Amino acid sequence: MTPATREAAAPGPSTSLALRGIRHLVSLDAAHGATAAVPAARDLIGRFPQLTADPATLRDQDRDLLAALAELCEVIGWVLFDAGLNSSAHRMNLRALALAELCGDRTTARLVLLNHSMLLTHVRRPAAALDTVARVTGPRPLPNLVAALVLVRKAHATALLGGAREADALVSRARGRFLDGASRLDPPWAWWIDEPELTGHHGWVLARLHDWDRAVPLLYEAATTPGPSYRHLFTAKLLAALTGARAWSEAEGLIAGLAPRAAGIGSVRTTEALTRTAARLRSCAAAPVNLRDAAAFLLESVPPRPDGRDGPSR
Repeated sequence: MTPATREAAAPGPSTSLALRGIRHLVSLDAAHGATAAVPAARDLIGRFPQLTADPATLRDQDRDLLAALAELCEVIGWVLFDAGLNSSAHRMNLRALALAELCGDRTTARLVLLNHSMLLTHVRRPAAALDTVARVTGPRPLPNLVAALVLVRKAHATALLGGAREADALVSRARGRFLDGASRLDPPWAWWIDEPELTGHHGWVLARLHDWDRAVPLLYEAATTPGPSYRHLFTAKLLAALTGARAWSEAEGLIAGLAPRAAGIGSVRTTEALTRTAARLRSCAAAPVNLRDAAAFLLESVPPRPDGRDGPSR
């Protein structure tokens, strides 16, 4: 995601509207989650015919407007993805990339490619995810935070492909690049790449590798650090890791704190991950009865998938 980053001295009305739309969507998503931001995203798509027009017809449009629309598409793509609308997010990412390329906005294009790599990993297309993230690099070294995110995306995809040692090394390198600190060349959109974000992804990659002893403390740290709504996903990954480690009492305690507030989670990625884990726990003969009952309660507490959406994500 990215907040509005283009504050021209006197932007045109359409550019100003696009920038306000970006700020509004980012604020909604951070406070309430992607499902709360979807209606606003759809309203913005209706307001800008350029978001559904053939990109080839937009070559003569104002460059600042195209750049603002590329950023807007990127944010909409993120919102749709976290709301579980993977096909729609895929289309919006392609639109964002086309608009960014039209106006020569390499900075936004990089973020879109990184987002799209994440989507491809989410739908179990890790080879395509690696091909996509490879397009972020160029002849010059990447700034630190962008390089860290590239390594994170590679680590997730590589873990799915079974490359345990390589994935572990990649995510460790990502932490190293992050700890080098932001450089003056890092883009404004990198504001959200912080310590809890890197910690959560580090733990998540290790969980993909079933390295529970190392994954659980990292995910716990990320899940218990205050942050934007979309980071509830780390709580879902923590529950899955505790289940994998058969840490039954810790899993029960996490559910006890999570279930009463589960209805307010606005990320479909998160609620689907919780549903999958709770369903496994409910039918796990090795799990204590109290934990299976807690899992059943969590299943009842998680909000149902909103109607009229794309099919379930994998």
